[in-house]
Formats: sequence, structure tokens, C-alpha cells
Amino acid sequence: MIKERTKTFYNDVMTQTDIKKLEIELWEAADELRANSKLTASEYKDPLLGLILLRFAQNKYEEAKENLEKNLPINPRTGQRRTATKDDYAAAGAMMLPEKAQYDYLANLPESENLAEAINEAMKLIEADYEELAGILPKNYQDLTPEDDTDNNLLPNLVRIFNSDSVKKARGDVFGRIYEYFLMKFSMQGAGAQEGGEFFTPPSLVQLIVNFIQPNHGIIHDPACGSGGMFVQTAHFIKNHENKSVNQAITVYGTEYKSSTVKLAKMNLAIHGIEGKIANNNSFYSDPFDLVGKCDFVMANPPFNVDKVDAKNKFLTEDKRLPFGAPLTGKGTIGNGNYLWIQYFLSYLNETGRAGFVMASSATDAGNAEKRIREELIKTGAVECIVSVGNNFFYTRSLPCHLWFFNKAKKEKNQILMIDARNVYRKVSTTINDFSEEQLEGLTAMLQLYRGEKPELSADNAWFKEHFPEGEYRDIEGLCKIVSLEEVAEQDYSLTPGRYVGVNIEIDMDFDYQSRIAELHSELETLNAEAIQLMNQIQSLKL
Repeated sequence: MIKERTKTFYNDVMTQTDIKKLEIELWEAADELRANSKLTASEYKDPLLGLILLRFAQNKYEEAKENLEKNLPINPRTGQRRTATKDDYAAAGAMMLPEKAQYDYLANLPESENLAEAINEAMKLIEADYEELAGILPKNYQDLTPEDDTDNNLLPNLVRIFNSDSVKKARGDVFGRIYEYFLMKFSMQGAGAQEGGEFFTPPSLVQLIVNFIQPNHGIIHDPACGSGGMFVQTAHFIKNHENKSVNQAITVYGTEYKSSTVKLAKMNLAIHGIEGKIANNNSFYSDPFDLVGKCDFVMANPPFNVDKVDAKNKFLTEDKRLPFGAPLTGKGTIGNGNYLWIQYFLSYLNETGRAGFVMASSATDAGNAEKRIREELIKTGAVECIVSVGNNFFYTRSLPCHLWFFNKAKKEKNQILMIDARNVYRKVSTTINDFSEEQLEGLTAMLQLYRGEKPELSADNAWFKEHFPEGEYRDIEGLCKIVSLEEVAEQDYSLTPGRYVGVNIEIDMDFDYQSRIAELHSELETLNAEAIQLMNQIQSLKL
């Protein structure tokens, strides 16, 4: 038997702290089961995430069923409420589940029944009723019941973890949070791809992009959408800022090359109640939704430095998403795909559109064809802001990156806000950094002040007060500066913030440097004397 690790939260509405505890407890319990099995994280990921979707579907079904039984109209002839339909459940944001697709049915199966087969069948029943999930849900639960698993009982114990009282009572977006948390943990384990974790963008980077571009309406596009994290964070933003449902406010389109990641994205949207279209295509050679000039917002974390793009591909040679042409080398090849992505993001925007995306740090200073394209890009006046981000924000690689922001409707076409945030971070562990809530809010307020907008700030944001004590934007050495396009031209069209903001050297006036240097000299003399003594002892030894 597994240890009972999940606790019951008795309030109808769980606090953020409750949800965080539940996320951690569920993950630790599930990961302990995997650790005691022979499965890799990659083998375990999809069936585990599928169970989260099943549990979510059951909870939403029960919640909707209860409301429908109270609120459906009564037939005046029979005096009975009419029977709920699939459309009724859809209007309530739930799936209408047949009995054998309900989590409770599966959790209560007798031990003599084949649980793996029953769960596979449940997934097939849901796919048969919901076209958008067809071919998406995992149906390989027999892999969690290997012949040598008689002592561990991996699958029954895993089903039991998501059948605790605390999980049964979870409402609202709790399961969306849990799904995102599990995606993050799997990404940290490198469970997504050869490079490890490429299906998941760290939450604080996604949050900063969403905060900066404020995607609250219209068409949202991510042509390298991974598991759909940009869309999910957009849904959170709309929920917190708009008096509309997510699907009233926005229309979502995503493109993803890897079919396994497309499945993660579609499940992620389903769990969050987001209606959207995800295409399984290669964005370098296709534009499945024909969205050039139509998008209100574009967000992405594309693969960096792709070096095998076929420059002779017919689609690419005629691609209307490349207003400044392909970044060709002298040999007529494409040595790097970064400036393909960057042009796509600009081209998708409508006349008032905004874009925010993650990009390799090398792109801000790249030479040759990339420099030519960057110069043309800067001259459009659409580049609004560049943010340098330090090491260790990604879970499986430690390289720094930059966040780029386009705004086709920005007021000051001749200016760019440069932010060097390499020294702005919170240390999560020895190998992982992120932005704290206070830092995210402060960085966002910086851009809002630059735009002339009233910033959204907590009254106790110490980070913002330290840097902007007057509550107004100011250039700060080592952190931020508003630069003109003329200044950028003088810097050979570099978009590296560090070239403009300078270095902020903080000197502690209360520190006794002379005494400390004297101490270091003394310590060095002692160490040298000990080294000489040790060398003499070694040399005196007779072999």
C-alpha cells in the first residue's frame, strides 16, 4: 500500500496555499510510485497526465450535473425537469461522461477486473464523443501494469492518489494548476524530448510576456506552442482583468511540430476550458491558419538556433511572412532559424498587434544577414522593449536569453525600452532561478510607466519603491534606459540592453576595504608558508 499523503481541505474554496500544498503532495506521491517502478519519466508522463484529465472531467461533470438538476426547465405536462443533454453540459463547461468513463467507476472496479483495459476504454469513449480530443488521449495504461509489478501495484495506487477526498472536492481551476505543475516537474526531469523539457516554458517567463503584452482580446497565436502554456497564462490574465469568459474574449491558434507535444497542448486546453485550434505542422514550411496581418497578439518560445532549415523549400522561398527575406549565408543556406521566427512574429500582427517571445541571446547582436534583417526590423518602429534574462531560468539548460516585445501601435516609434534584468531574479534552488511576484510586478510597472499607463502595483512592493521612489519612470544605470533609434544605429543596430544601460557598481561605503585587503595578504602569507613547509616535507622523503 502507498502512504496516505494527500490531506483534506474542508473549505469549498481552496486558497492558493491549499492548492500549492495539494500540487506538491500529489506530485510527491505519484513520483514516489514511479521511483519504485522501472519506468522512465518520459514513459510515465502521458498516462499520468491522462489520469489528471479523467479526474478533472469527473469533477466538472459532477459539478455541472448538480447545477443542471436544479436549474433545467420543468416540463409543465409532466412536472419533471427535462433530461440534461451534451449541449447542456458543454454550456456548463463540462463533458457529459458515460458511466464507464467516470473516474469513480474506474476507482471502484473490483480487483478481478482489468483496470488498464478499463481506463483505455474510458479514453476511447471520451474521444468518440468529443472530436477535438480524438486520437489525443493516452491509451497505453497496460504499460503501467508490467508483469513484474505484482508487489508495487503501480496503476491501482496511482488511481487511488487522485481519488482522495481533497482531490474529489477540488473545483474551479485547481486541476489546471495541477496539470501545469506536473508539466513543469516532468520538464525538470527532461521527460519531453532529446534536448529535455522543450514542451514547457518556465512560468515566470510566460508571466512576464503576458504581463507586458496584455492579451485580453481577439486572435492569439503561438506558432511554436509546445504544451500551450502561453494560452493558459493568457486565460489567467483574462480571468483577472476582464468581465468576460476566456472563450468570449479570445480565439486561440497554435502550431506545434512534435505530435506528442500537440497531445499535451490539447489536453492542457481541455483542462482549462479553452477552445482553440492546435495544428501539428512545421512552422518553417507551413502557415496552417493563414494569419498574416490578422493577429492581435503573438506569443512564443521557439526552438533557438535551428540550423537545418531547407533554404530551397518552395514554401519558404515564397513565404509572405518574411518581409525582409531569409537570413541566407554566402552559400545560399540558412545557418540559423532565429530570424525566420522573428519575422514570423512581426508579420502575424495586425495594425495594433503586440508580440512577446523568448529568443536566444545571440540574436540581439548577430551579424551578416541577421544584422541586415535586424536593421530593417528596427526601422519599422515596432520594437518596443528588449529584456535581458540571466542564467538558470530554464530547467534543462543554463543559458541566458532575451525577451523581445513588438508593439505595432506604440506611441514613440523612435524609442526602445532596454531592460537588463540579468541581476533581477529569485534563487529557487542551486540550479534554478525565477522572478518573484514582486519582481514581475515591478518589471511590468516599468513598461507601463514607459507607455504612460498607470501601473498595477501592490502597495507594499519594495522592489519597485527601491528603484522608482517617485513612482515615475527613470533611467537606472545597470537596469533600464530609453534609447533612440539613432543611438541604436550608433551601436551598429545591436539590441543587447547591456550596451545601453551600463553597469551599476554598488559600493558599500561602510565596508573597511583596507582592513580586509590586509587580512587577505596575511592569509596568503600563511598559506604560502604552509605550502613551503609541506613541499620540504615531501622532498625529504626517501623512496
